[in-house]
Amino acid sequence: MSNYTKLTSYDTKDALSTGDPLKRVKGTELDDEFDAISTAIATKADTTSPSFSGTPTVPTATSGTNTTQAASTSFVQTAIAAAKEALYPVGTIYTNISVSTNPATLFGFGTWVAIAGRVVVGLDAADAAFDTAGETGGSKDAIVVSHTHTATDSGHNHALYYTGAYGTENNSANMLYQGYGYNNYVQSTEPNAGITGSGAANISVSTTGSSATNANLQPYVVAYVWKRTA
Repeated sequence: MSNYTKLTSYDTKDALSTGDPLKRVKGTELDDEFDAISTAIATKADTTSPSFSGTPTVPTATSGTNTTQAASTSFVQTAIAAAKEALYPVGTIYTNISVSTNPATLFGFGTWVAIAGRVVVGLDAADAAFDTAGETGGSKDAIVVSHTHTATDSGHNHALYYTGAYGTENNSANMLYQGYGYNNYVQSTEPNAGITGSGAANISVSTTGSSATNANLQPYVVAYVWKRTA
């Protein structure tokens, strides 16, 4: 787009003395003047759906302006920065599964500190382990408790009684019995005495603990985690 510049200085002509041939306005001068005006008008942008070239400029509106006026790139950049600040206030957790760049570089603002080897859990005011924002705890290595049972027998014996006479004490051919460790059988006429025993079995329990590496880890995915501190 070109601007109109007057080709003839008519004020200068008016200041000349009467009769000076340069004081006259020639038709060619007027023709050149109108051509310049026409060219300037033809190359100006229309007020409706204008088409610009080069680097057009507009006034930069005050931050937060919400009207139909044209927005400069400076206004837009300020608005984007304000939106980022609103999305990532101090205390925000930012995660990225592939880019390790500090968010201060990515976003252009803030101080960010990396969080390593920890997961984030929601605050629970009713649970002392999770009732304060920022507190830490837990371990990925659990203590796995194992225990064993051991039974010991102090020794016992059974006395066997039977009815009737069966000959000598070593004649046990007609006896039915349960038991063990008997070398001799004693003859008796005591009826239905059954089996009696003495002694007791002792049972002991021992408990031991062992450290299990990584036994506490839930299914996870590793990412770069940052916290904004300022």
